[in-house]
Amino acid sequence: MPKRVLFIYYQNLKPGGVARVMINLANELCENGYDISILFLMEGKNTFYEINPKIKIHTVDSFGHWGVNKINPLLDKYLKKFRHRYSLKKYVYDFGQWDVMNEWLKKNHQNYDAIISSWYKLSSQIAVNKEIAKKTLAWEHSNFEVGGKIWGNLLRPNYKNLKGIICINKASVDYYKSLNPNTFLISNLIGEPFESIDKIDFESKKNQLIYVGRLDEDKNVSSIIDVISNTELKDFTFKIIGDGPELENLKQLTRDKSLQSKIIFAGQLPINQIKSELLDSKIFLFMSKTEAFGMVLLEALFCGNSLISYNCKHGPSDIVNDKNGFLIPMNDKMFFQEKLQDLIDHSDKLNQLNRSAFEESQHWKKENTLKKWMPLLTAK
Repeated sequence: MPKRVLFIYYQNLKPGGVARVMINLANELCENGYDISILFLMEGKNTFYEINPKIKIHTVDSFGHWGVNKINPLLDKYLKKFRHRYSLKKYVYDFGQWDVMNEWLKKNHQNYDAIISSWYKLSSQIAVNKEIAKKTLAWEHSNFEVGGKIWGNLLRPNYKNLKGIICINKASVDYYKSLNPNTFLISNLIGEPFESIDKIDFESKKNQLIYVGRLDEDKNVSSIIDVISNTELKDFTFKIIGDGPELENLKQLTRDKSLQSKIIFAGQLPINQIKSELLDSKIFLFMSKTEAFGMVLLEALFCGNSLISYNCKHGPSDIVNDKNGFLIPMNDKMFFQEKLQDLIDHSDKLNQLNRSAFEESQHWKKENTLKKWMPLLTAK
């Protein structure tokens, strides 16, 4: 009888890195004969990323609980000027969602051999119930320093009750091992459409620099634009793919630096178009202030891009090396610019690094990742 595995996450209603890597893994396990189900905690058409039709989908309405319907309207009415009102409303949602998820799991957990919780808050909640926790793997997608007083200090010690913890960067493994010895390092599954790229036409690549990701302060794209403004780009252009709260500020910065002819804002694109743009590009630029893994660095590698990345906490140091690019000390813009200029100026060196980067990407193929997951799902 195939192993029955339940994944739990909030949504597949809109773009999100966790939803994508979770669905990639669920689809692959399904193809490998596992009986897979997913519990989404938000109702709606959970169809943003394509899910294998053999996977069973369950949803509960985590916005339909007492907290959202009764308490939050009172907070809005009577605490309008309270500056922590938004945070308070988030806690009301979180604890109501816990209640909704817990009720569903109490009724249904016996139908599964293993449960994979795909977010630290959900893992903290599940870990409190020892019976459900002993079959649950916490899949940690965020940096281990998150959590604060409630999810970190108060609830995280319960991780000792879990079947195990899966981390996506080395720093997290060191931290979580102190809570639960069954802690493992498994990188995210890259999935399609990148996994099946078996050769690249390096000669047809454009002189294009690229960034793909959310445009918020943590991603620090304004610093990339600063570096671009001080680099002799020659016939290179820089394409920014993504959306977010910093978009208008980044467009204004581009105008202020008179770079409109060199910087292209492509907006949010479907994954197949992102693949095409990465295949067209030569250098992926990444200056995040913080990460948990940096999945997009792998996607860039699979498309034969050289990487220039800040060595932020945590993730890039697990991926970037001298065979695929340059790992730059945090906030050293001059060194970042120096490496970028060197690759622009020396096309032979860049071409060789792009080919080497593509070869390096093969270490991250799905079979290596699945080999690590499967024993954990079958272990008693």
